[in-house]
Amino acid sequence: MLRKLLEADQELLLAINKWHAPWLDPVMLLLTKTLVWLPLYLLLLYAVIKVYKKRFWIPLLAVAVTLTLTDRITSGWMKPYFARLRPSHNPELAGKLHLVDGYTGGLYGFASSHAANSFGVALLLWLLFHKFFPQTAWLFAWALFMSYTRLYLGVHYPGDILVGAVTGLLCATTVYHFLKSRLTRLTEDEPVKG
Repeated sequence: MLRKLLEADQELLLAINKWHAPWLDPVMLLLTKTLVWLPLYLLLLYAVIKVYKKRFWIPLLAVAVTLTLTDRITSGWMKPYFARLRPSHNPELAGKLHLVDGYTGGLYGFASSHAANSFGVALLLWLLFHKFFPQTAWLFAWALFMSYTRLYLGVHYPGDILVGAVTGLLCATTVYHFLKSRLTRLTEDEPVKG
């Protein structure tokens, strides 16, 4: 059963990864990097300050805790424990996979930290802001796009992405529920003026 799942995961990756274009390669390589999204992070920081005012540090702490959890669970525990080679390091896929500029990522890829981090942040911020800014739902499209770049680049299997995304969603839910009553009081005490 597990073998069939792994084979299906590999076949799905190859089907997705074959859809590439030379002009898109450098774009995907750039957009998979965290730092390129700095304008988005600054916009989100502005939203946090606007809603939570002087107590903006509480939701920022929640984001930091979520990212710490997602990263430690995926990179600190899952990758070394399961030791599943990334597709870019899998000898069975040599010559079958489209890689961009020799980018292969680390040795192990299960589960995707990119997916865990982006889906964790997307859900946490949506939970924090959907009452004030319904548009924050687009963060899920951002998380999905971030995850897609990993498939495009051939450094994760779809299963890595799925488990990473679920890990991020669970971490964000846990952190949010832990802080929910405190955050609710903060926003009720200091309503958004707009």
